[in-house]
Amino acid sequence: MPATYESIASTTLGSAAATVTFSSISASFTDLVLVVMGRSSRTSASSDQFLVNVNSDTGSNYSQTFLFGNGSTAGSSRASNGTYIYAGDIDATGGSSYAGFSTIILNFQNYSNTTTNKTVLSRTSSPNTFVEAVVGLWRSTAAINSITLDLVTASAEFVSNSTFTLYGIKSF
Repeated sequence: MPATYESIASTTLGSAAATVTFSSISASFTDLVLVVMGRSSRTSASSDQFLVNVNSDTGSNYSQTFLFGNGSTAGSSRASNGTYIYAGDIDATGGSSYAGFSTIILNFQNYSNTTTNKTVLSRTSSPNTFVEAVVGLWRSTAAINSITLDLVTASAEFVSNSTFTLYGIKSF
């Protein structure tokens, strides 16, 4: 990573986990970058929806605009007043010949600023399957001090060896 990135926390799952949470995030950076190399244990489909919750806020305070492409089709959608940010899809164990992990990069802009709502930019890629970009909004001026990652399929988990690394971007 560039010299302006400082690793805050990293976890590699030794066994499957339903959620991954980064808590007690320091407010000493300007932005955050979260890099995920992961996969869902969902067996009924080739992908699962990747969700982000901030500061344990389960109110209807999230919105997102979503763009996707798979080599033959492109599209977009938008959702408002959700209880999480849908940050894209992640490869799953079912229905796919691809046995690797998806890469998801999330950029949390001005996460420690207490005068503006928070924006999250997410980019997802899965080799030979899809690419996605999401702009998410958390309608709160609170500083982000906790990020929880989840999957939409209740019975699914992030599989063993999924890796989650949180970086802080230093200000100059």
